[in-house]
Amino acid sequence: MTLIVDASVVLKWVIQEDGSDQARSLISADTLAAPDLLFIECANVLWVKARRGVLSADNAKMALAAIEATPVRIIPVHQHAAAAQSIAFDLDQTPYDCLYLAAALSERAILVSADAAFVKAASAHPVYRNSVRLL
Repeated sequence: MTLIVDASVVLKWVIQEDGSDQARSLISADTLAAPDLLFIECANVLWVKARRGVLSADNAKMALAAIEATPVRIIPVHQHAAAAQSIAFDLDQTPYDCLYLAAALSERAILVSADAAFVKAASAHPVYRNSVRLL
């Protein structure tokens, strides 16, 4: 089965935090896919962490390179923008986050996210509840 992974999961591959081991286990256990937005979201989080002194700029760059090297099938964003916006209105969540769910629905896959608030909102909706899973 294909799993759609979002930035909250993928960043755990390169930043040690709660759930990192579980997130890393997905790499070898499943077929992974994500909208191409994933890379800029990860780059932004890593940049913020470097600006705050949590990571060095070099470590942030290496972390992004490691993410880019991971076998994740990339899905073009433009195919799912309208669906993401509709889901955002349904769930009162950002279109950025809903893009991953829109991709999961289109791919007949499951979105795996570490964003508990998003998963809670999607799980409460009858249309989306079976397409999302908390890491």
